[in-house]
Amino acid sequence: MDPEKTAPFELGRGEDACLLLHGFTGSPWDVRPLGEALAARGLYVRAIQLPGHCTTPESLLCVGHQDWERAAVHALLSLRGYRRVFVAGLSMGALLSLKLAADYPEQVQGLALVAPALRFRGPHMWLLKRLRHRRLLERLKPWVFKSGTDISDPAVLAEAPILPAFPSARLQDMWELQDAVMDALPRVRCPTLVAVAEQDHVVDPEGGRVLARGLIASSRVRFISLKDGFHIIPRDRGGPLLASEVGSFFDRVRERMARSEDPRASPRRPAAG
Repeated sequence: MDPEKTAPFELGRGEDACLLLHGFTGSPWDVRPLGEALAARGLYVRAIQLPGHCTTPESLLCVGHQDWERAAVHALLSLRGYRRVFVAGLSMGALLSLKLAADYPEQVQGLALVAPALRFRGPHMWLLKRLRHRRLLERLKPWVFKSGTDISDPAVLAEAPILPAFPSARLQDMWELQDAVMDALPRVRCPTLVAVAEQDHVVDPEGGRVLARGLIASSRVRFISLKDGFHIIPRDRGGPLLASEVGSFFDRVRERMARSEDPRASPRRPAAG
């Protein structure tokens, strides 16, 4: 993968910050347009590289979901100096974002879950997950090869950095992360936006609806389904609409929090006596 394209990045300035998390076998390149849009709205934006990503397929041999979770936690805690912190994640990054909000509720003021990888497309992947404890895939097909990524725009697709393969053992980590997210879902309290692509060929959009329904403790949930584009929504034809929706959602959260923090907005107590 091109190290310049896939490098982590920091954009913008402001008292509020947003952490961006890319997906499995992806890179910060996938989420950069969303980061640029949020920075234009006055947020400091940081996108990290998850362990084992953005280099070679072999780099994923010795990492797993616990390493990705630790990296996400470290990045979140590095933003403690900001007034408010939001987290936005794509695909697997959306699952990691949910875990952060559940485990660190005081640090995460809002979430954007983009094409969350709660369920993979197709009966083949469903069956493999059901049989995962037998580790048949790892024995029969230790590597999964990729020739492209799920983007509908041919011009963007031609520029996309592609990891050509990944160890099939990492699917075990994805399935464990999916299970962990379902357990953590009732503990997420912050406002959350869930966005799916109707034409996603990687994950089932129904998984996004499951997450939205399961956010029973969240103070606000918004669900949107985009007709244009495939799985890598921020880079695809639905990217501008996604950026507008996420930016507006975070802006409304910031405005409500600002009003609640303004002492002039607090009702006066009646005088004693």
